[in-house]
Amino acid sequence: MIDSWKNFLQSQGALTEGGTVLHFGDPATERAAAVDGTIVADLSQLGVIAFRGEDTAAFLQGQLTNDVRSLHADAAQWNGYCSPKGRLLGNFLMWRQDEDYCLQLSGDILPSVLKRLSMFILRAKVQARDASDETVRLVVAGKQAQAAVTAAMGAVPEAAMRSVAGEAGLVIRVGDDKFVLSITPERAPAVWQTLRAAATPVGAPVWDWLRLNAGIPMIVAATQEQFVPQMVNLEVIGGVSFQKGCYPGQEIVARSQYLGKLKRRMFLAHVDAEAAPGDSLYSADIEGQATGTVVNAAPAPSGGFDLLAVAQVESANTQTLHLKAADGATLSLKPLPYALPE
Repeated sequence: MIDSWKNFLQSQGALTEGGTVLHFGDPATERAAAVDGTIVADLSQLGVIAFRGEDTAAFLQGQLTNDVRSLHADAAQWNGYCSPKGRLLGNFLMWRQDEDYCLQLSGDILPSVLKRLSMFILRAKVQARDASDETVRLVVAGKQAQAAVTAAMGAVPEAAMRSVAGEAGLVIRVGDDKFVLSITPERAPAVWQTLRAAATPVGAPVWDWLRLNAGIPMIVAATQEQFVPQMVNLEVIGGVSFQKGCYPGQEIVARSQYLGKLKRRMFLAHVDAEAAPGDSLYSADIEGQATGTVVNAAPAPSGGFDLLAVAQVESANTQTLHLKAADGATLSLKPLPYALPE
Protein backbone atom coordinates (compact mmCIF):
# COMPACT_ATOMS: atom_id res chain seq x y z
CA MET A 1 0.00 0.00 0.00
CA ILE A 2 1.27 3.46 -0.90
CA ASP A 3 2.38 5.19 2.33
CA SER A 4 0.63 8.50 1.59
CA TRP A 5 -2.59 6.65 0.73
CA LYS A 6 -2.34 4.50 3.87
CA ASN A 7 -1.92 7.65 5.98
CA PHE A 8 -4.96 9.19 4.31
CA LEU A 9 -7.14 6.13 4.91
CA GLN A 10 -6.06 6.01 8.54
CA SER A 11 -7.07 9.65 8.87
CA GLN A 12 -10.49 8.54 7.62
CA GLY A 13 -10.75 5.95 10.40
CA ALA A 14 -9.30 2.89 8.67
CA LEU A 15 -7.76 0.11 10.74
CA THR A 16 -5.09 -1.49 8.58
CA GLU A 17 -2.95 -4.61 8.85
CA GLY A 18 -0.09 -4.81 6.40
CA GLY A 19 -1.54 -3.63 3.12
CA THR A 20 -5.14 -4.50 3.97
CA VAL A 21 -7.93 -2.30 5.33
CA LEU A 22 -9.71 -4.43 7.94
CA HIS A 23 -12.53 -2.01 8.71
CA PHE A 24 -13.41 1.60 9.53
CA GLY A 25 -14.39 1.09 13.15
CA ASP A 26 -17.72 -0.76 12.93
CA PRO A 27 -17.51 -4.03 10.93
CA ALA A 28 -21.12 -5.00 11.63
CA THR A 29 -22.45 -1.72 10.24
CA GLU A 30 -20.19 -2.08 7.22
CA ARG A 31 -21.51 -5.58 6.51
CA ALA A 32 -25.08 -4.31 6.82
CA ALA A 33 -24.36 -1.52 4.34
CA ALA A 34 -23.25 -4.11 1.78
CA VAL A 35 -26.66 -5.80 1.87
CA ASP A 36 -28.88 -2.93 0.76
CA GLY A 37 -26.68 0.18 0.61
CA THR A 38 -23.67 1.41 -1.34
CA ILE A 39 -20.09 0.76 -0.28
CA VAL A 40 -16.59 1.89 -1.24
CA ALA A 41 -13.54 -0.25 -0.44
CA ASP A 42 -9.81 0.06 -0.95
CA LEU A 43 -8.21 -2.78 -2.94
CA SER A 44 -4.60 -2.42 -1.82
CA GLN A 45 -4.64 -6.03 -0.60
CA LEU A 46 -4.73 -7.00 -4.27
CA GLY A 47 -1.69 -6.67 -6.48
CA VAL A 48 -1.29 -5.54 -10.08
CA ILE A 49 1.14 -6.98 -12.59
CA ALA A 50 1.62 -4.67 -15.58
CA PHE A 51 3.00 -5.68 -18.98
CA ARG A 52 4.04 -3.37 -21.78
CA GLY A 53 5.97 -3.61 -25.05
CA GLU A 54 5.09 -4.31 -28.66
CA ASP A 55 4.91 -8.10 -28.14
CA THR A 56 2.72 -7.95 -25.02
CA ALA A 57 -0.57 -9.08 -26.55
CA ALA A 58 1.07 -12.02 -28.35
CA PHE A 59 3.01 -13.04 -25.23
CA LEU A 60 -0.01 -13.00 -22.91
CA GLN A 61 -2.12 -14.72 -25.56
CA GLY A 62 0.21 -17.69 -25.27
CA GLN A 63 0.13 -17.75 -21.46
CA LEU A 64 -3.41 -16.99 -20.23
CA THR A 65 -6.76 -18.75 -20.51
CA ASN A 66 -8.72 -15.95 -22.18
CA ASP A 67 -8.41 -14.28 -25.58
CA VAL A 68 -6.09 -11.38 -24.82
CA ARG A 69 -6.14 -10.21 -28.43
CA SER A 70 -9.84 -9.40 -28.01
CA LEU A 71 -9.09 -7.13 -25.04
CA HIS A 72 -9.64 -3.71 -26.58
CA ALA A 73 -8.47 -0.48 -24.96
CA ASP A 74 -11.93 0.15 -23.46
CA ALA A 75 -12.59 -3.41 -22.28
CA ALA A 76 -11.87 -5.69 -19.33
CA GLN A 77 -11.98 -9.44 -18.87
CA TRP A 78 -11.64 -12.21 -16.33
CA ASN A 79 -8.61 -14.36 -17.03
CA GLY A 80 -6.48 -17.14 -15.56
CA TYR A 81 -2.97 -18.57 -15.59
CA CYS A 82 -2.48 -22.33 -15.41
CA SER A 83 0.31 -24.76 -14.74
CA PRO A 84 1.14 -27.30 -17.46
CA LYS A 85 -1.25 -29.64 -15.63
CA GLY A 86 -4.12 -27.20 -16.22
CA ARG A 87 -4.37 -26.09 -12.57
CA LEU A 88 -4.82 -22.41 -11.80
CA LEU A 89 -1.75 -20.60 -10.51
CA GLY A 90 -3.78 -17.39 -10.37
CA ASN A 91 -6.79 -15.59 -11.79
CA PHE A 92 -7.23 -11.94 -12.66
CA LEU A 93 -9.39 -9.01 -13.49
CA MET A 94 -7.55 -7.72 -16.55
CA TRP A 95 -7.73 -4.35 -18.26
CA ARG A 96 -5.70 -1.98 -20.38
CA GLN A 97 -4.55 1.38 -19.03
CA ASP A 98 -2.39 3.67 -21.16
CA GLU A 99 0.42 1.44 -22.48
CA ASP A 100 -0.10 -1.33 -19.96
CA TYR A 101 -1.98 -4.59 -19.80
CA CYS A 102 -2.89 -4.81 -16.11
CA LEU A 103 -3.61 -8.04 -14.22
CA GLN A 104 -5.17 -7.58 -10.77
CA LEU A 105 -4.77 -10.63 -8.51
CA SER A 106 -4.48 -11.67 -4.88
CA GLY A 107 -1.46 -9.89 -3.41
CA ASP A 108 -0.11 -13.01 -1.70
CA ILE A 109 0.51 -14.77 -5.03
CA LEU A 110 1.80 -11.80 -7.04
CA PRO A 111 5.54 -12.52 -6.52
CA SER A 112 5.28 -16.14 -7.66
CA VAL A 113 3.04 -15.38 -10.66
CA LEU A 114 5.21 -12.44 -11.77
CA LYS A 115 8.37 -14.53 -11.46
CA ARG A 116 6.92 -17.43 -13.41
CA LEU A 117 5.48 -15.32 -16.23
CA SER A 118 8.72 -13.34 -16.49
CA MET A 119 10.67 -16.57 -17.02
CA PHE A 120 8.90 -17.10 -20.34
CA ILE A 121 9.36 -13.62 -21.81
CA LEU A 122 12.79 -14.63 -23.20
CA ARG A 123 13.47 -12.49 -26.31
CA ALA A 124 9.97 -11.06 -26.64
CA LYS A 125 9.70 -7.29 -26.54
CA VAL A 126 7.79 -7.29 -23.24
CA GLN A 127 8.50 -5.77 -19.85
CA ALA A 128 6.72 -7.04 -16.74
CA ARG A 129 6.63 -5.28 -13.36
CA ASP A 130 4.85 -5.10 -10.04
CA ALA A 131 2.67 -2.02 -10.54
CA SER A 132 0.68 -2.39 -7.33
CA ASP A 133 1.82 0.95 -5.88
CA GLU A 134 1.54 2.96 -9.08
CA THR A 135 -2.23 3.47 -8.73
CA VAL A 136 -4.90 3.42 -6.05
CA ARG A 137 -7.64 0.89 -6.75
CA LEU A 138 -11.10 1.23 -5.26
CA VAL A 139 -14.31 -0.70 -5.69
CA VAL A 140 -17.76 0.87 -5.44
CA ALA A 141 -20.85 -1.34 -5.26
CA GLY A 142 -24.52 -0.97 -4.50
CA LYS A 143 -27.69 0.87 -5.44
CA GLN A 144 -26.08 4.31 -5.73
CA ALA A 145 -22.75 3.11 -7.13
CA GLN A 146 -23.27 4.41 -10.66
CA ALA A 147 -24.29 7.88 -9.48
CA ALA A 148 -21.43 8.00 -6.97
CA VAL A 149 -18.80 6.96 -9.51
CA THR A 150 -20.17 9.39 -12.10
CA ALA A 151 -19.89 12.23 -9.58
CA ALA A 152 -16.33 11.26 -8.65
CA MET A 153 -14.92 10.25 -12.05
CA GLY A 154 -17.08 12.07 -14.60
CA ALA A 155 -18.38 9.04 -16.50
CA VAL A 156 -18.99 5.31 -16.21
CA PRO A 157 -19.05 2.57 -18.88
CA GLU A 158 -22.49 1.69 -20.16
CA ALA A 159 -21.92 -2.08 -20.17
CA ALA A 160 -20.25 -4.62 -17.89
CA MET A 161 -16.61 -5.52 -18.58
CA ARG A 162 -16.04 -2.19 -20.29
CA SER A 163 -13.87 0.70 -19.14
CA VAL A 164 -13.71 4.46 -19.59
CA ALA A 165 -10.75 6.74 -18.91
CA GLY A 166 -10.92 10.16 -17.29
CA GLU A 167 -8.55 12.71 -15.79
CA ALA A 168 -8.37 10.88 -12.45
CA GLY A 169 -7.90 7.42 -13.95
CA LEU A 170 -9.89 4.47 -15.22
CA VAL A 171 -13.39 3.17 -14.37
CA ILE A 172 -14.06 -0.52 -15.03
CA ARG A 173 -17.61 -1.79 -14.77
CA VAL A 174 -17.57 -5.34 -13.42
CA GLY A 175 -21.33 -5.71 -12.93
CA ASP A 176 -24.61 -3.85 -13.05
CA ASP A 177 -23.83 -2.06 -9.79
CA LYS A 178 -20.11 -2.74 -9.29
CA PHE A 179 -17.19 -0.57 -10.43
CA VAL A 180 -13.43 -0.90 -10.01
CA LEU A 181 -11.46 2.36 -10.18
CA SER A 182 -7.74 2.53 -11.02
CA ILE A 183 -6.76 6.11 -10.21
CA THR A 184 -3.68 8.27 -9.76
CA PRO A 185 -2.47 8.50 -6.14
CA GLU A 186 -2.60 12.28 -6.11
CA ARG A 187 -6.29 12.28 -7.16
CA ALA A 188 -7.32 9.44 -4.85
CA PRO A 189 -8.19 11.47 -1.70
CA ALA A 190 -10.53 13.79 -3.63
CA VAL A 191 -12.18 10.85 -5.38
CA TRP A 192 -12.64 9.11 -2.04
CA GLN A 193 -14.25 12.14 -0.44
CA THR A 194 -16.70 12.48 -3.32
CA LEU A 195 -17.59 8.79 -3.15
CA ARG A 196 -18.13 9.03 0.61
CA ALA A 197 -21.09 11.32 0.04
CA ALA A 198 -23.07 8.32 -1.22
CA ALA A 199 -21.06 5.26 -0.16
CA THR A 200 -20.12 3.73 3.20
CA PRO A 201 -16.38 3.00 3.52
CA VAL A 202 -15.82 -0.69 4.29
CA GLY A 203 -12.90 -3.01 4.88
CA ALA A 204 -11.61 -5.71 2.56
CA PRO A 205 -13.70 -8.52 4.14
CA VAL A 206 -16.92 -6.77 3.13
CA TRP A 207 -15.83 -6.55 -0.49
CA ASP A 208 -14.75 -10.20 -0.31
CA TRP A 209 -18.29 -11.06 0.78
CA LEU A 210 -19.86 -9.14 -2.10
CA ARG A 211 -17.44 -10.62 -4.64
CA LEU A 212 -17.92 -14.21 -3.58
CA ASN A 213 -21.71 -13.78 -3.50
CA ALA A 214 -21.40 -12.65 -7.12
CA GLY A 215 -19.79 -16.04 -7.79
CA ILE A 216 -16.38 -14.56 -8.64
CA PRO A 217 -13.52 -16.71 -7.29
CA MET A 218 -10.05 -15.53 -6.33
CA ILE A 219 -7.12 -17.91 -6.25
CA VAL A 220 -4.90 -17.29 -3.21
CA ALA A 221 -1.71 -18.95 -1.94
CA ALA A 222 -3.68 -21.63 -0.09
CA THR A 223 -5.47 -22.76 -3.27
CA GLN A 224 -2.85 -22.42 -6.02
CA GLU A 225 -2.63 -25.43 -8.36
CA GLN A 226 -5.74 -27.08 -6.93
CA PHE A 227 -8.38 -26.35 -9.57
CA VAL A 228 -8.77 -26.46 -13.32
CA PRO A 229 -10.57 -23.28 -14.45
CA GLN A 230 -13.97 -24.93 -14.88
CA MET A 231 -13.97 -26.17 -11.28
CA VAL A 232 -14.16 -22.54 -10.11
CA ASN A 233 -16.67 -21.63 -12.85
CA LEU A 234 -14.11 -19.44 -14.63
CA GLU A 235 -15.54 -20.30 -18.05
CA VAL A 236 -19.07 -19.46 -16.86
CA ILE A 237 -18.07 -15.89 -15.95
CA GLY A 238 -16.23 -15.46 -19.27
CA GLY A 239 -12.64 -16.13 -18.16
CA VAL A 240 -11.78 -18.92 -20.62
CA SER A 241 -11.69 -18.90 -24.41
CA PHE A 242 -12.00 -22.28 -26.15
CA GLN A 243 -11.31 -20.78 -29.59
CA LYS A 244 -7.87 -19.29 -28.94
CA GLY A 245 -4.52 -21.01 -29.43
CA CYS A 246 -2.34 -22.90 -26.99
CA TYR A 247 -1.35 -21.84 -23.48
CA PRO A 248 0.03 -23.83 -20.53
CA GLY A 249 -2.48 -26.51 -19.55
CA GLN A 250 -4.73 -25.81 -22.53
CA GLU A 251 -5.15 -29.45 -23.53
CA ILE A 252 -6.33 -30.41 -20.05
CA VAL A 253 -8.68 -27.43 -19.84
CA ALA A 254 -10.16 -28.34 -23.24
CA ARG A 255 -10.47 -32.00 -22.27
CA SER A 256 -12.34 -31.01 -19.11
CA GLN A 257 -14.75 -29.02 -21.25
CA TYR A 258 -15.51 -31.52 -23.99
CA LEU A 259 -14.93 -35.01 -22.60
CA GLY A 260 -17.56 -36.11 -20.14
CA LYS A 261 -19.29 -34.30 -17.32
CA LEU A 262 -17.25 -32.22 -14.89
CA LYS A 263 -17.20 -34.03 -11.54
CA ARG A 264 -16.32 -31.01 -9.40
CA ARG A 265 -17.82 -27.53 -9.45
CA MET A 266 -17.80 -24.39 -7.34
CA PHE A 267 -20.83 -23.77 -5.11
CA LEU A 268 -21.94 -20.86 -2.94
CA ALA A 269 -22.73 -21.75 0.67
CA HIS A 270 -23.19 -20.49 4.22
CA VAL A 271 -21.79 -22.01 7.39
CA ASP A 272 -22.23 -21.01 11.04
CA ALA A 273 -18.51 -21.26 11.72
CA GLU A 274 -15.30 -19.56 10.68
CA ALA A 275 -13.96 -20.69 7.30
CA ALA A 276 -10.85 -19.91 5.27
CA PRO A 277 -9.46 -20.68 1.80
CA GLY A 278 -8.00 -24.16 1.67
CA ASP A 279 -10.25 -25.63 4.37
CA SER A 280 -11.44 -29.13 3.47
CA LEU A 281 -15.06 -30.25 3.16
CA TYR A 282 -16.42 -33.71 3.95
CA SER A 283 -19.54 -35.72 3.18
CA ALA A 284 -20.85 -39.13 4.22
CA ASP A 285 -20.60 -40.67 0.76
CA ILE A 286 -16.81 -40.26 0.61
CA GLU A 287 -15.36 -41.84 3.72
CA GLY A 288 -11.90 -40.93 4.93
CA GLN A 289 -11.10 -38.21 2.42
CA ALA A 290 -12.23 -34.71 1.56
CA THR A 291 -15.02 -34.10 -0.93
CA GLY A 292 -14.17 -30.46 -1.50
CA THR A 293 -12.15 -27.34 -0.68
CA VAL A 294 -13.04 -23.79 0.35
CA VAL A 295 -11.99 -21.32 -2.36
CA ASN A 296 -12.91 -18.06 -0.58
CA ALA A 297 -14.74 -17.14 2.61
CA ALA A 298 -15.91 -13.96 4.33
CA PRO A 299 -18.01 -13.00 7.36
CA ALA A 300 -21.71 -12.78 6.48
CA PRO A 301 -23.88 -9.85 7.61
CA SER A 302 -26.26 -12.19 9.46
CA GLY A 303 -23.45 -14.08 11.23
CA GLY A 304 -21.33 -17.04 10.28
CA PHE A 305 -19.44 -17.13 7.00
CA ASP A 306 -20.41 -17.25 3.36
CA LEU A 307 -18.05 -19.14 1.11
CA LEU A 308 -17.28 -20.38 -2.35
CA ALA A 309 -16.24 -24.03 -2.34
CA VAL A 310 -15.30 -26.57 -4.97
CA ALA A 311 -16.92 -29.94 -4.23
CA GLN A 312 -17.89 -33.19 -5.89
CA VAL A 313 -21.10 -32.35 -7.75
CA GLU A 314 -22.76 -35.61 -6.73
CA SER A 315 -21.88 -35.04 -3.07
CA ALA A 316 -23.08 -31.44 -3.10
CA ASN A 317 -26.38 -32.42 -4.73
CA THR A 318 -27.17 -35.48 -2.58
CA GLN A 319 -25.27 -35.15 0.70
CA THR A 320 -24.71 -32.69 3.53
CA LEU A 321 -21.32 -31.03 3.34
CA HIS A 322 -19.33 -30.45 6.52
CA LEU A 323 -16.50 -28.01 7.20
CA LYS A 324 -13.05 -29.32 8.25
CA ALA A 325 -14.29 -32.72 9.51
CA ALA A 326 -16.94 -35.35 8.87
CA ASP A 327 -18.82 -34.06 11.92
CA GLY A 328 -17.92 -30.41 11.35
CA ALA A 329 -20.23 -27.45 10.88
CA THR A 330 -22.92 -28.00 8.25
CA LEU A 331 -22.91 -26.06 4.99
CA SER A 332 -26.15 -24.65 3.58
CA LEU A 333 -25.96 -24.24 -0.18
CA LYS A 334 -27.13 -20.96 -1.69
CA PRO A 335 -28.06 -20.24 -5.32
CA LEU A 336 -25.31 -18.79 -7.48
CA PRO A 337 -26.21 -15.64 -9.44
CA TYR A 338 -25.60 -17.50 -12.70
CA ALA A 339 -26.58 -20.87 -14.13
CA LEU A 340 -24.05 -23.69 -14.33
CA PRO A 341 -23.85 -25.76 -17.52
CA GLU A 342 -25.88 -28.95 -17.50
